[in-house]
Amino acid sequence: MTDTKKVLITGGAGLIGSIIINRLGNKYEFSSLDLRAVDGVPSTVANLDNLEAIIPAFNLIDTVIHLAADRSPEGSWDSILKNNLIATYNVFEASKLAGVKRVICASSNHAEGGFYLDAPWKHINDGNFHLLEQDNYELITEKCMIRPDSYYGVSKAYGESLGSYYNDYHELSSFHLRIGWVLEDDDPTFSPYALSLWLSHRDTAQILDLCIEAPLSHRYDIFNATSDNAWKIFDIKHLKKTLGYIPEDRAGSNFIRREYTRRD
Repeated sequence: MTDTKKVLITGGAGLIGSIIINRLGNKYEFSSLDLRAVDGVPSTVANLDNLEAIIPAFNLIDTVIHLAADRSPEGSWDSILKNNLIATYNVFEASKLAGVKRVICASSNHAEGGFYLDAPWKHINDGNFHLLEQDNYELITEKCMIRPDSYYGVSKAYGESLGSYYNDYHELSSFHLRIGWVLEDDDPTFSPYALSLWLSHRDTAQILDLCIEAPLSHRYDIFNATSDNAWKIFDIKHLKKTLGYIPEDRAGSNFIRREYTRRD
C-alpha cells in the first residue's frame, strides 16, 4: 500500500502536462489521458468527447487535472463544443462515477478577456505602461463579472459553472485556475500582453502542487493564476492568501515584439 496520490492529467502530453510531470513526478503517481501516450507515464489514448472510452482512466484516481481542450481563442464553435464543452462534462461525469475526490480545471484569463477592451487594462495590453502608475491601478479579481472574449472564453466560464454544480449536487470538489499564459520557452518578453499574463514553469508547478494538497474541506474555488508580474492585470492575492502561493518569478517592463509559436 502507498499513500502517494494518484493524479490523472487530461492533456498530459501537452506543455503544462509535461511541466507538471517533470517537476512533480517524484511526489505523485501520474497518469495521462490524451490523444497520444506520454513516455514513462501510464497513458490512456482516447478522445475526451467519448465518455465510455475515457471512464477506465479514472479508476482509483484521487485527483484529476483537466488540461485537455481546444486552446485557441480563435477556435470554431464546433471544435469548442466537442473539445471543451462536451469534453469537460465528460471529465466531471467520469470523475463522479469513479469517486474522484477533486478536479483541478484549467480555466483561463479569456473567461474575463472582455475587460481588455477597457482602461486601464487595455493600456497594459498595448504596452502603454507610461499611462499608469505601477501598483496603483485596479486589478481584475475572481469576483468580477464574467466577460468572455471568445467561444473559448465561454467554455472556460462554463467549466467553472459545471464545477460548482458538481460540487453542490454530486460532492465532487473542484478548483478552477484562470491561467494567464504558460510559454514553451518560458520567456514572455515578446509582447506586453505576455508580460502581464506570464505564468512561469516553476510557478505553474507550485500552484498545481498547492491545489492537489489543499484540504478536501476546501470544496470549490476559482483562482487567478499568473506569476507576480510588474504590470499584471489579474489580482493573485486570493491564491496567495488561500493556498499559500508564493510566486518565484516576475516579468518586468521590457519587451521586443516578435512572433510566438505555440506548442500543440
